[in-house]
Order: sequence, then C-alpha cells, then structure tokens
Amino acid sequence: MNVGWLISLILFFVVLPRATAQQTPATYLGFDRNIYPDDANLKALRQTFSYAGYWLNNPPGERANTWAGHRAAVESAGLGFLVLFNGRLYGELKSVANAKKLGNSDARTAAAAARGEGFPAHTIIFLDQEQGGRMLPEQKAYIYAWVDAVSAAGFRAGIYCSGIPAKDDGNVVTAEDIRQSAAGRQIVYWAINDACPPAPGCTFSVNASAHPPSPAQSGIPFAEVWQFAQSPRRKDVAARCFNYSRDGNCYPPGVPAAQRLHLDLNTASSPDPSNGRSH
Repeated sequence: MNVGWLISLILFFVVLPRATAQQTPATYLGFDRNIYPDDANLKALRQTFSYAGYWLNNPPGERANTWAGHRAAVESAGLGFLVLFNGRLYGELKSVANAKKLGNSDARTAAAAARGEGFPAHTIIFLDQEQGGRMLPEQKAYIYAWVDAVSAAGFRAGIYCSGIPAKDDGNVVTAEDIRQSAAGRQIVYWAINDACPPAPGCTFSVNASAHPPSPAQSGIPFAEVWQFAQSPRRKDVAARCFNYSRDGNCYPPGVPAAQRLHLDLNTASSPDPSNGRSH
C-alpha cells in the first residue's frame, strides 16, 4: 500500500474530524427562576441542566430571596452558576447624580452578598436590567456606576438585558446600546430573546448527542449567555412558540408535574457561566 495514501486516509478519518469538533464551541443548558426549587429537586434538575441562576437579592416582584444560603447545595449537586443581582427600575433613579449613587451602593451590596454566599473572587455578577429599549442617561449612569464598583470590589460585571429590537424605540437593541456606550468597560452579556425564531422555545437537550444553540444565535454575537424561554410564555413576544405547556409555562423533565416547577431556559458557552464554583 502506498504510504502517502495511507497517511492521507488517516488524516481524513481521524485528525480532520477532531479538528472540526474543536472548532465547534460547546454549549450548555441552564435554568433560572425567581423561587428556589428546593434542595430535593436539585439532583433531578442536574440530569438536564449544567447550571442554575442564583439570586443575591430579592428577585423582581418577590419580597424575599429564597436562594440565600443554598449555594453549597447547588454546587454539591454538580451545578454551575449564573449569579444575579436585581437592579433598579427607571422610576427609582430620579437623576443622573442619584443614579450613580444608587449604582455604587447597590454594587457594594451585591459584592457583600456574593462574599457572604461564598462566591470566589472574579465571579461574574449579572445586573438584572428588566427594562428594555434605549437606555436613558439615568439608566446608563446607574449601570456603569454599578459595573465600575463591582469590578473594583474584585468581581466581574455582567448584565442581563434584552437582545430584541424595540419596535417602539427605533428598533434599538438594549444589549447593543449598553455595549456601544460602555467606553471599553469589560461587561459580560446575558441576552434575552424568547421570540421563535430564533428561540427554540421550551426545548430541553436531554440527549447527550444534542446541544442547545449557541448564545450568538440570539442575534447578539457577543452574548455569552442567551435566555431563550421564559415562564410564563410572553404572548406579545413568543407568540410563535408552540412547545410550552398548556398553561404557558416551561416545565423540566424529571420533576413531578404536581410541583408545577416552571422555569426559564438558558444556553451558555460554559457549564459555569459566572465562574462561581469553588476553585
């Protein structure tokens, strides 16, 4: 047999497929929800998910933070983290000067909570920016003051924000608007786009050979995390998503239906997107 031909054959069937696999970034499925899912459900959730959202303060609309004190249980179950801090709404900011003060004080609160929960230095803390569209001067002042103060406290700053064009605001995309005005700040972006398409809706990758979509498929090429399904389904955004439950929520496999454990779905380029596991 010709030796050169044999070498070429080996390269084709062995080396090149490996190189192609290396060029395809791995993706990981995760969940987030405002209410802690209870320690007893973590093992079942780990069968489907690689990481969980973890709140440092009261989630939107909640009077308490039920995640507090459960970091060790989440990590022991084998889950990574998306660490979240609920930010301020526009109506609370009042002025640019006040927004900067609130951004600084909220960042200190977030850093103290992260340390108290045992998250290591350089953990990425995502600021939850619930309001979309073009960010007003007060909102930008708050966001960037928060980012600077979180970074100064020894953590990394991220932001959870819309990746959907705002039709009532010149089709501006919040993630792009924040990035364009960030003046070079290092911010990790967690984009929300639950419209089908590009979102796959309430879809789980329970097959080892199946992978969730890349965060870049959200429409935000620089996103490192993409939230592609919310519970309940947003009728104004996700009207073309047909794989949610009849009540409009997204329920994971492996958890008894009677628990009604609805959640939001995310895809990320890391099984620990906040780098929050113990090192």
